[in-house]
Amino acid sequence: MKDEIVSTGLTHNPLGRTGPIVSRFALGAMTFGSETSKKEAFNQLDLFVEHGGNFIDTADVYGGGGSENIIGEWGKARGGLDDLVIATKGRFAPPAGSFGASRRSLIRSVEACLKRLQVEAIDVYYIHGWDKDTDILETLSTLDDLVRSGKIHYTAWSNLTGWQLQRIITTARAYNLPVPTALQPQYSLLERGIEWEVLPCCLEEGVGLAPWSPLAGGWLTGKYNADIRPTGATRLGEDPNRGVEAYDIRNTEKTHRVLAVLADIAKQHQCPMSDIALAWLGAKPGVSSILLGARTAQQLKANLAAANVTLPDKHIAELDAVSAPGLPAYPYGFQEPWSGMEVWEKLRTR
Repeated sequence: MKDEIVSTGLTHNPLGRTGPIVSRFALGAMTFGSETSKKEAFNQLDLFVEHGGNFIDTADVYGGGGSENIIGEWGKARGGLDDLVIATKGRFAPPAGSFGASRRSLIRSVEACLKRLQVEAIDVYYIHGWDKDTDILETLSTLDDLVRSGKIHYTAWSNLTGWQLQRIITTARAYNLPVPTALQPQYSLLERGIEWEVLPCCLEEGVGLAPWSPLAGGWLTGKYNADIRPTGATRLGEDPNRGVEAYDIRNTEKTHRVLAVLADIAKQHQCPMSDIALAWLGAKPGVSSILLGARTAQQLKANLAAANVTLPDKHIAELDAVSAPGLPAYPYGFQEPWSGMEVWEKLRTR
């Protein structure tokens, strides 16, 4: 078990086995420069730090670079970002004609990120997704050069399968290149697919998890109804077909079974459903920090209150059961009787 360092607000944990100390919640800045104005983004950043948060997450593709620009301007106004852990990502934004996780792309991406963030080094740099067109050794050797030059402190990845993560780790160790300190996957009561392969790999290799979409795009707040398509100023209200949390994809019987149990437990704790969903995720093995993304400071403040919620084992078990992804009969179920993995037993859901 990791030792916790208690701050005046949020507790803090190591990011994986080798990473920096980060707050239990991270501020996700995906909406900055697009759905969230500069003024409102500044309000969120101020509020987050006031509550003891130190982990701020963005990407070069968010707002077309606008998110990084806003964080950089906010940092300059407050006298710098040295007391915080700043994470950003590269892979999907095409900087000056470059694209992907190639040497050419990553070097250009990092240089552009440094300028927008107005920092000398990026604390945690994520490769935003697998690049099938670039040899993994090229990507890892480029990251190594960037670490050695002092432009990146820690490397990390996002949106990987289990075999991809293991290949990265194996290759990095074979060539003495940076092993990822963290992985940023989608993980919530409505999306537990990483528990089949990705999470066991992270636990085995000491890679910290910093999940995105912990509230499943707003579904776990209870704001969406089974019979009424969303409208108005919400993510799905403005775009019902939005990504993995699209209304027609997530509006299933299983989703509403999960929401019913979630609502009942929230009533017992006299707190919002979102607090329970975040507390459940924070109790999962390997989770170092959870990304909170909000349009307004008011929404962020409400989510930060989840730091005060601790679920009893019986409520975690109820949520585990109703949200269980189950095991495919082959090869997972086939191997289960002789797997001998303690982690497997903890994660096994039927």
